Amino acid sequence: MAKKTKRGGRGTPATVALDTAGIAYTVHAYDHDPAAASYGGEAAEVLGLPAARVFKTLVADVDGTLTVGVVPVSGQLDLKALAAAVGGKRAVMADPAAAERSSGYVLGGISPLGQRRPLRTVLDASALDHGTVFVSAGRRGLEVELAPADLVALTGARTAPIGR
Repeated sequence: MAKKTKRGGRGTPATVALDTAGIAYTVHAYDHDPAAASYGGEAAEVLGLPAARVFKTLVADVDGTLTVGVVPVSGQLDLKALAAAVGGKRAVMADPAAAERSSGYVLGGISPLGQRRPLRTVLDASALDHGTVFVSAGRRGLEVELAPADLVALTGARTAPIGR
């Protein structure tokens, strides 16, 4: 069952980063099903949200540099578009172990916020169509809701059409 809390509770590096920056957000927790096929899709379904407002955080390797792509769970990351957005030539999905090491999070719980080693980040431009969006708060079963502009500001992200 989903429950909604405002600040407080168990902190993650993502919520600590939000608190430190003074950014308004809401945490949404739910009971994660380890058998779920898609963590982001699970979050949208359990929390009763449109999939276009729930974003997944994916780590790719663009010309040898780890890069974060944040796209709606209703679609996929367009690797060519991600590479182009950062001035690169070729992108492939990063090795899962490298993504976990770099971010400090486990797969399915990687947040664009509070990463161990901040990476260049691209947020799909569709996020700007919403007053708030949902991204992982750094743990499976935990989402954070915030304004897209705040997500961009805190991650230093650029926006581009990287989803399909």
